[in-house]
Amino acid sequence: MIKKRKKNPYTEASALGQHISMSAYKARRIIDQIRGRSYEETLMILELMPYRACYPIFKLVYSAAANASHNMGFDEANLVIRKAEVNEGPTVKKFKPRARGRSYLIKRPTCHISIVLEDISFYEEYK
Repeated sequence: MIKKRKKNPYTEASALGQHISMSAYKARRIIDQIRGRSYEETLMILELMPYRACYPIFKLVYSAAANASHNMGFDEANLVIRKAEVNEGPTVKKFKPRARGRSYLIKRPTCHISIVLEDISFYEEYK
């Protein structure tokens, strides 16, 4: 039996990015690298990785940290990425004109990315 840990809303801050124009598969490749890491280490990883998906994820992690420091007063040095997930969003469909009056369907996938940061200093006080 897997025991679920209870969420504590007083130690978590989150950010949600919706309708980001890239496939969920490409964004998941980056998210899997940063899940469970510290905030500062995550920013270094995202700056150095050569993928297009890094920039919107970088902005979301930065936004979640800003939410944590501004809304809850957390120190950014104690933040850890507790949850990071990517879900598929709606597919944008466009028509492109082709030869002989035909039309060609172009599908642009989108994704929703959510990042949850947790303050670990709360748990260190009880140890």
